[in-house]
Amino acid sequence: QVQLVESGGGSVQAGGSLRLSCAASGFTFTNYWMYWVRQAPGKGLEGVSSINIGGGTTYYTDSVKGRFTISRDNAKKTLYLQMDSLKPEDTAIYYCAADTWWLQLQGMSRADFAYWGQGTQVTVSS
Repeated sequence: QVQLVESGGGSVQAGGSLRLSCAASGFTFTNYWMYWVRQAPGKGLEGVSSINIGGGTTYYTDSVKGRFTISRDNAKKTLYLQMDSLKPEDTAIYYCAADTWWLQLQGMSRADFAYWGQGTQVTVSS
C-alpha cells in the first residue's frame, strides 16, 4: 500500500521556522521526483518545490526562494522541507507528492502526480 505521510506542521509567528517531513512507503522512493505543493485557504494548488531522485537538483517557486530548502534522505525514504523566515502568506495545507517525471511548479493539479499525501497544516500569524 502506497503511503505519503506528512508531519511537522503547526502554528508559528512570522519570522519563525518549521521543518516538514514526508515519510514514503509502498513504492520505490528512488524512482521518483518528489514535490511539496500547498493550498492556501480559498485558493488553488501552488507548487512550492521539487527535488530530483539523487537530491542534487532542486526547484523553488519565486515566493519561497532563499527561505525554504527541500531535501531528501533516500535511505530513510523521507522528504523534507525546511521553512525559515515564515510569512503569513505561507499559511496553507502542505502536501507531499511523487511522480516519475519532472513537473513544472506552475499550474499543478493532483492528477499530475502518481502519489499524494494527506497534507499538514501550516499557520503563520503576524
